[in-house]
Amino acid sequence: MLEAAVELADREGLGALTMRRLGAMLGVEAMSLYKHVAGKDEILDGIVELVIGEIDVPAPGTDWKEAMRRRAVSARDVLNRHSWAVGLLESRPVEGPVALRYLDAILGTLRSAGFSIEDAAHAFWLLDSYVYGCVIQEANLSPTTPEAEAETTDPAIEQAATAEYPHLAEVAAHASEAGYSFDTEFDFGLDLILDALERRCDRTG
Repeated sequence: MLEAAVELADREGLGALTMRRLGAMLGVEAMSLYKHVAGKDEILDGIVELVIGEIDVPAPGTDWKEAMRRRAVSARDVLNRHSWAVGLLESRPVEGPVALRYLDAILGTLRSAGFSIEDAAHAFWLLDSYVYGCVIQEANLSPTTPEAEAETTDPAIEQAATAEYPHLAEVAAHASEAGYSFDTEFDFGLDLILDALERRCDRTG
């Protein structure tokens, strides 16, 4: 049932996840679902557990920077597959065993590396905020279409844009030549964050 709920949310968005739609997807009446769950809230809690369960959990003894990198990359990959889950993760209480083990493993890795309790909490929040923000931005940025590219390659438009917005035009030209990659931008930001956290840990540890 929970796997079907995730599939429905992936395909049509979280708003489409109703007991009636889920029942129809499973080939049963909506009321029959209540024999297995108390209601929609229990399904939402269950799919949060499923999504978190797809994210890599730091293994004991792993170097903290490598563990946090793997966790961030994995979380981004998972949440890009289930972009509806970002808001749900932030709005639901963390009570399931999968989520609790996940959180405990992350904080335990940071504490074992020498982070203070306060800095471990800061690092966890910062990394999650970065991952969630990137996922939301990637989900909302439309890929460039040939038609849009044609509109921006008109010489007169380009000349006017360059004169009025020189810095924006400079960056746009650079992106056009070098190419733009969500992966590259994500890695760049993640490196900055991890390096800053390492300096913080070395200074206060």
